[in-house]
Amino acid sequence: MRILLDTHIVLWALADSPRLSARAREVLTDPANDCWVSSGSVWEIVIKVALGKHHLGFPLAQLEAAIAEAGFQSLDVTMRHALAVEYVKTPHADPFDRLLLAQCEVETLRLLTTDKSLSQLHVALAC
Repeated sequence: MRILLDTHIVLWALADSPRLSARAREVLTDPANDCWVSSGSVWEIVIKVALGKHHLGFPLAQLEAAIAEAGFQSLDVTMRHALAVEYVKTPHADPFDRLLLAQCEVETLRLLTTDKSLSQLHVALAC
């Protein structure tokens, strides 16, 4: 399965956080799954760190390497992704969630998320 990780999943996986559910760990470690991290999530993480809303256990400059070391692939944001945001219907207006959902649609990915409001969507893989 091709899976795009929601930003919280990325943060918890990199920190090996106990907040990461057993189901999410199973999905992330299944060798049959290709797990992707959006550059949009990296942007969101940088903003959260800069605002003091999140603390990484390593410098931001090492984030790209940490993502690769975890075995995740990177997904750049393209114009096709940005334009697809227009058609994304979400229960809330979070621009990062909308971008991730648009990327799922364009790239035929499933979104691994803990967000209850997003887990109802057809592209979501709730954990």
